Amino acid sequence: MNNSKPTDFAYHITNFLSVYLPGQKGFSENTILSYRDAILNFLRYCDSQHKLSPDKITFAKITKPLVEGFLDWLCEEKGNGITTRNQRLASIHSFFRYVQEESPAQMLKCQQILSIPIKKYQQQAINYLAFDGIKAILSMPDLNTRNGRRDLCMLSLLYDTGARVSELHYIEVGHVRLESPATIKLFGKGKKVRFVPLMNKTVDILKAYMAESNLLESEKRSHPLFWNKRGEKLTSAGVRYVLAKYTDAARQLTPGLIPDDISPHSFRHSKAVHLLQSGINIIYMVRVSKVSRADTKIVKPL
Repeated sequence: MNNSKPTDFAYHITNFLSVYLPGQKGFSENTILSYRDAILNFLRYCDSQHKLSPDKITFAKITKPLVEGFLDWLCEEKGNGITTRNQRLASIHSFFRYVQEESPAQMLKCQQILSIPIKKYQQQAINYLAFDGIKAILSMPDLNTRNGRRDLCMLSLLYDTGARVSELHYIEVGHVRLESPATIKLFGKGKKVRFVPLMNKTVDILKAYMAESNLLESEKRSHPLFWNKRGEKLTSAGVRYVLAKYTDAARQLTPGLIPDDISPHSFRHSKAVHLLQSGINIIYMVRVSKVSRADTKIVKPL
């Protein structure tokens, strides 16, 4: 029988991921998974590069050079960019801030690792689409097919609401209000909730899609609004695939109208630009984006 006790590192990792982040910080599932992935990558590095198996790692074996080596490994061996490297480091920093509060005896170790700086880099500007570019992409789905009608609904909603991909992923039938004033409930970062108004055209597309998909019955409220072939919520990768498919098609028909690098976030950025161009006060837009679970309200239609 193995009577070995868990290491100090294992104890704090478990509490950090399963108690502190969800319970005290109230982080969303996606955010916690991001922290978990950073720690998993660090454990894999320790195992593959230093023969430190996860069950043998203790705080005594973790040093600043070890963490710095991990960050270099991410870039040089795994091909990660500076953004990913900084995200992994931010997760590690969060863990060691937690540890120094829970275990003051590790404070020196924690401060050494917290002194590892975020690497500076020049951020690329996010491309946005002119309104004609949005129209070109939305005209690409084949409305003679069921998938085409679904994709038009999804892309229209992505643009109209300025939703993040992760927010689109979590939408269920019960989050949609088709009666006036039509709104949709989105779950953002940190479990923040916002109710976003829908344009009449988007409501018409949603009604047709939901009726065709038998989603108007009351017992379907917990059903995903968009799903894949397995009947599961459409993943972020699935949303990106759909957008890339129609973006490429629109670019071939209208060269010069669609920028080379378009992502789901470009739709969100485009919506913000179009609102500004139409005269919407930017202060109003910021207030709308910060509605939280503790202070939810329906935003008046623009």
